[in-house]
Amino acid sequence: MNNMTTKKKVVLSWSGGKDSSLALHQLTNSGVYDVVSLLTTLTSGYDRVSMHGLRTELLNSQCASIGLPVEKILISQKSSNEEYESKLSDTLSRFKMKGITTVVYGDLFLEEIKIYREQHLAGLKMDPLFPLWKIDTTELAYRFIDLGFKAVTVCVDSEQLGREFTGREYDRQFLSDLPPGADPCGEKGEFHTFVYDGPIFNTPISHELGEIVLRDERFYYCDILPGS
Repeated sequence: MNNMTTKKKVVLSWSGGKDSSLALHQLTNSGVYDVVSLLTTLTSGYDRVSMHGLRTELLNSQCASIGLPVEKILISQKSSNEEYESKLSDTLSRFKMKGITTVVYGDLFLEEIKIYREQHLAGLKMDPLFPLWKIDTTELAYRFIDLGFKAVTVCVDSEQLGREFTGREYDRQFLSDLPPGADPCGEKGEFHTFVYDGPIFNTPISHELGEIVLRDERFYYCDILPGS
């Protein structure tokens, strides 16, 4: 008698940062889900991951090391929410035609984001999955580090953190240096990360830290360069 059960095929929203990395790690170790593809939004013209500012070349290196394909959604530099939703819907509809009806997100506790995703997917008759939802973010931050993940901050909101947090290793010292009220996972937009090593990768992602620039008079970005 065959007791093997078929794993549920899902697609995972991938930013290149720690939350999506933890979500992927949790799913691949669950024995229940089969992540068939990553899904990433890129800003055309910049050739970078939207919000995080990560170069597409480094995104490709991450996916190659993980061993999963990535579906890229290209949006314009001044993209409206309508443009984003339209392109996302088109992409997800193609996955649905292949029988994949579940989309995984690494969201942690922001209710309005969760509701937004649920409503959007409901319109497509697809289901969201939030494997990290409402897990204590301090616990998650240390879990990430203890699992052997390594990351560097690529974007910092200057209204919440100082420039000195940009381009830093996301480690115990980083967590210790965060000001009171800052979320240790940056869930309130304090910072974004680029993950370059950990249990989901076959090999570390070679990289170098580039210059730090201020954009929109608010966000500090550290340009991460492909390693030589």
